Amino acid sequence: MAAPKILVFGSVNGALQSVFIKAATLHSKNQFDFAIITGNLFSENDDETVTSLLSGDIKVPLPTYFTVGTNSLPARVIAKIEADEEICENLHFLGKRSVTKITEGARIVALGGLLDREIMGGTSKEQYLPYHTVNDAKALKGAGKADILLTATWPAGVWAGSKVAITPENQAALASTQEVAELCDALRPRYHFSMSPADFFYEREPFVHPPKEGSLANDAVSFTRFISMAPYGNPSKAKAMYAFTLQLGDTAVQAPIGSTASPFAARAPKRKPVEDEGYNRFSTGHDQGRHHGGRRGKRRQRSPPPGPDRCFFCLSNPNLPLHMVCTVAEDSYLATAKGPLATPTTFAEHGINFPGHLIITPLAHTPTIANSDGVESYTPEDAQRTHAEMTRFRESLQAMLAAKSHYKLGAVTWEISRARNIHCHWQFHPLPADLIYKGLAEAGFRVEAENLKYPPFQDRELSFQDQLHRQGDGNRDGDGDGGGGGGGDTEEGMGDYFRVWLWADNGEDRIKGSSLVMPLPRHDGPGAPRFDLQFPRRVVAKLLGLENRLVWQDCVQSEEDESKDVAAFREAFHDWDFTTQGQESSG
Repeated sequence: MAAPKILVFGSVNGALQSVFIKAATLHSKNQFDFAIITGNLFSENDDETVTSLLSGDIKVPLPTYFTVGTNSLPARVIAKIEADEEICENLHFLGKRSVTKITEGARIVALGGLLDREIMGGTSKEQYLPYHTVNDAKALKGAGKADILLTATWPAGVWAGSKVAITPENQAALASTQEVAELCDALRPRYHFSMSPADFFYEREPFVHPPKEGSLANDAVSFTRFISMAPYGNPSKAKAMYAFTLQLGDTAVQAPIGSTASPFAARAPKRKPVEDEGYNRFSTGHDQGRHHGGRRGKRRQRSPPPGPDRCFFCLSNPNLPLHMVCTVAEDSYLATAKGPLATPTTFAEHGINFPGHLIITPLAHTPTIANSDGVESYTPEDAQRTHAEMTRFRESLQAMLAAKSHYKLGAVTWEISRARNIHCHWQFHPLPADLIYKGLAEAGFRVEAENLKYPPFQDRELSFQDQLHRQGDGNRDGDGDGGGGGGGDTEEGMGDYFRVWLWADNGEDRIKGSSLVMPLPRHDGPGAPRFDLQFPRRVVAKLLGLENRLVWQDCVQSEEDESKDVAAFREAFHDWDFTTQGQESSG
């Protein structure tokens, strides 16, 4: 694919007629592939301009992309976007928090608006207001990489180590945050564009990101050019237009002349080594592995698995409603399940007024937690950190359930780990503690597995190290919902498997915890049973007497009820939510 030629403008602030006439002139001479608007496309009171744009009096000469700046979008523009209608020819809204791969091949990550620290415990729901949350920035780290990062806020300290001067007055006027700095550091974009709050242009020297753990000396160098555009038409004549050619897939092994070290590397807190602590959106059916007609036998070519922008477990999916996200940590997040098995009244007698069916998911778009093969920007260190944090979520949920129910409830957590997965996750669900203490929960899983002629469970802990090496590369091309994958416990480590954690606490001296692991066969032999992805839900449904709620699609709630469950859960989980510790006093 040819390298796209890109035209960038600073904040337009309502001067659409002028800027697009200028763009048309430049486009006729240079044949740009697309344009980007940084900052504000519209001004606060832009009714006349909006009318001219929507009526076609203002022509947009080439594909042009924009996000939210520091002004809200006009109501009539919002109405067009929400109705999934074209605003006008060639004008495209990226979304306030989005990952977009455009037809020219460039991958744009956008985070519009200013940081609002008053909103805690979630991502912003208003996609057109000029603010974002801490968790909006965290969520976009899951995009993995970007060719272009577009933000309304500067990354804090980006000027550190630079010889490009910025006046104290301009620096004081800036909105800059550590969250955007961490996002830039995580995504390592080729270009990071932002908006200047006054009449000045700023282009920092390219900065080189430190090599990732395990990279080789001849690996491509990762560097970023940070550029902040002056407002278009500013009286100081500061630079408000920028043109460049984006070399997609550049494999340069040398940094650009004049580049510096990353301004973020020195300030990034070093994490201590972590000890192992051994669909429709958030649906519980592993929708990514459908049967595709249910036929078996001959293998068929599959289309590539969806990327983060289309994955229903990636927070960076721009089309994802986010009202079910409960809390976001550094490397993973917690959400309620779509079509939960239990209802808000199932455990009401034990003080739990929400279903309690929850999903623990890595932010990284990875098929398994431990195996990072083929996943960009997801190192073994990231994997170990993610595993430890997900374990912390699970243990915090267990502790909350025990305390809130006065030790009447325990919990079951399950994981289906397969190399062919799209985005791995764990599912958590309350269970009466007596079912666990009396061995009935464990027996339920073992008997159901035996009836289905599945491989026998192993009563064992599965450490992070056991998961590091997997066999069966290319398992994603298998057919159907189950059975494909790494295949059992080998000298190289654990292959594909199904795992169940059972846990209960009586509040005194008896904590019951067990881990059951079922190796999943690498290939389906003649007559071999296929692993049913609904197997764990079916077992738990039988244990709870909820067989009428086996199919999650039949249990989908209204958005209002889902939001109520999230609010009730957050209130219950407040004292155990480690992601908000330290925020409330500063926030």
